[in-house]
Amino acid sequence: MAPTKTTGKDVYSVILPTFNERQNLPIITWLLNRTFSEQNIDWELVIVDDGSPDGTQDVAAQLVKLYAPHVQLQTRTGKLGLGTAYVHGLQFAKGNYIIIMDADFSHHPKFIPQMIAKQKAGNYDIVTGTRYAGDGGVYGWDLKRKLTSKGANIFADTVLRPGVSDLTGSFRLYKRDVLEKLFQSTDIRGFTMQMALAVTAKSQGFSIAEVPISFVDRVYGDSKLGGEEIVEYAKGVLQLWWST
Repeated sequence: MAPTKTTGKDVYSVILPTFNERQNLPIITWLLNRTFSEQNIDWELVIVDDGSPDGTQDVAAQLVKLYAPHVQLQTRTGKLGLGTAYVHGLQFAKGNYIIIMDADFSHHPKFIPQMIAKQKAGNYDIVTGTRYAGDGGVYGWDLKRKLTSKGANIFADTVLRPGVSDLTGSFRLYKRDVLEKLFQSTDIRGFTMQMALAVTAKSQGFSIAEVPISFVDRVYGDSKLGGEEIVEYAKGVLQLWWST
């Protein structure tokens, strides 16, 4: 893994996997820059693109120049998956804190200062955004998708007892060394990776706090969730139950 910056000041690296996010990427980058700049927080954005055919990499290259030195682009050939994108991005991230989130506005950067404040207040190893506690919520989904997501979390909570209200959520803040250890101790890299990281963290005694977030369905582009991912999720829950 790449060494952490040794400036004495906390640095927050956002790892952002992309695939066909040409329309979303400039806006999410602008929002991240505004959020961190207003809070006077040292930050960087690591864009990990899986060979998007829509010109995402061309847009990202322009953002690297526009927001230098805060943005970097790391490319991969082919669609290699979300989990491996996080692992790949961590190799290039310079921060001692790592934030993972989606590029499609379902995760708004405005919640990042709350997550940072929560982490500092309790020195937590992980802070995860939750749609299912406090004033968190989901917007833009039809009833079927809401029930599917809620049901998936209830199923996982019943089987695994992770102590997290939103086990499938992918908006999280990690201490860098904690995330490195979790990547080393779990080999799940697919759709169920977020769940595996939370369950593994609990089994290893890492502390997890939650911050309620508003989850909004993507504005541009197509959802990457399909029937195969739902089946993979169910198998992943049972695999984790068996192994932990």
